[in-house]
Amino acid sequence: MISYKTPAFVEKKGVVLSHEQIPYDSALTFNAGISRYGDGYVMLFRNDYGFCKQDFDDFYAGISDNTTPKTNLGAAFSKDGINWEVAPESVFSLSGNGISRLYDPRITDFGDGSFGICFAVDSSSGVRGGVAVTEDFKHFDIKSISLPENRNMVLFPEKINGEYIRLERPFLARGKGHSIWLSRSPDLIHWGKSELVLSSNDLPYANLKIGPGAPPVKTPYGWLTLIHGVEQQEEEFVSWHRDWKSAYYGGVMLLDLENPAKIIALAKKPLLVPEEKYELEGFRGGVIFPGGMVAEPDGRAKIYYGAADTVECLAEANIEDLIKFCFEYNKLEKS
Repeated sequence: MISYKTPAFVEKKGVVLSHEQIPYDSALTFNAGISRYGDGYVMLFRNDYGFCKQDFDDFYAGISDNTTPKTNLGAAFSKDGINWEVAPESVFSLSGNGISRLYDPRITDFGDGSFGICFAVDSSSGVRGGVAVTEDFKHFDIKSISLPENRNMVLFPEKINGEYIRLERPFLARGKGHSIWLSRSPDLIHWGKSELVLSSNDLPYANLKIGPGAPPVKTPYGWLTLIHGVEQQEEEFVSWHRDWKSAYYGGVMLLDLENPAKIIALAKKPLLVPEEKYELEGFRGGVIFPGGMVAEPDGRAKIYYGAADTVECLAEANIEDLIKFCFEYNKLEKS
C-alpha cells in the first residue's frame, strides 16, 4: 500500500498523550502544538469528545448518528517532553457568530514571554484560520480570524524585515490539491503580501494536498520547516471512518532566512511515514500530522505529531540529519 519508509535516522518514541490521560470528557487527543515553557515544555492539544468508536459502528449499521465531534483545547506540561501532566480542565474553546468549534493548535515562542497560537475554526461559511497570543496558556487574546477557506497556519518565531510571517494553506477552487502560501503582517491582525511557497504539484508523495506542519526552527542554513503531504491509496486503512484511504506523511524543507518564501532545499521523500499500529489504525488510520518541533541544546529535535487522528506521538532526530535529508533528496532546479 504505502511505498515509503521513515528514514533510519528518525527515532520514533511512541505515544506520549492519549485520551485515557485526560481528566475530562475525551475520545481523541491529537494534532498538538508544543513549545519550551519555563524550565520545561507546554502542549496545547486538540481534544475531540462527545462520541466513541461504537457511535461510528452504530452509524454505519443505521442505528444512530452521533458522529459530530465536539472539540476544545487542552493544556499539558512536562519536564522532559515525554511525560505529560494534563491541566484539570480544558483551556480554550470557541463558538458563536457562526463558529462551531476551534481545533488544531500550533505554538510559536516569540522569545519575550509571549506565545503566538495558530488554530483553525469551523464556521457556517467554511474553515478559517486564527491567530491568538498568550503568556500563561489560560488566557488567549485573539488577534485575527481569516476569511474562509484557510487553515494549517504556523507563525515564525521572529519578525523578518519588521514583519510577522506565517505559513498557511488556503483551499484552492481549481487545480490539483492545495498549496503552501506565506503571508506577512505588521501586527498579527492585518495580513497580506501573500506569496506561493510550494505547490502540491511539486511534492511527489502528495497527490491530494499539502500544508504546513510545525512552526519553523531557525538554523544557520535556513528555516527548518515541517510540512504534511496527502497521498490517496487504493486500499482503505483500519479506521472509525469507513473507506478512509488517505495517507498523511510528515515532510521537511529548508526556507531562506531573509526571504522565507524561497525554498533552499526540499526533501522529495517523506520524513515520517505511518508504519506503527498506532499510526495505521484509529479514527483515521494512516495519518501522521506534525504540529511541533523543538530544537534541543544537544543538537537533536523533538518532533511531535498526531497519529491516526487519535493520539499524540513523539519522534527524535539530529537537526544536522534533517538538514542533510532536505538536500539529499532535493530535486528542485537551482535558480
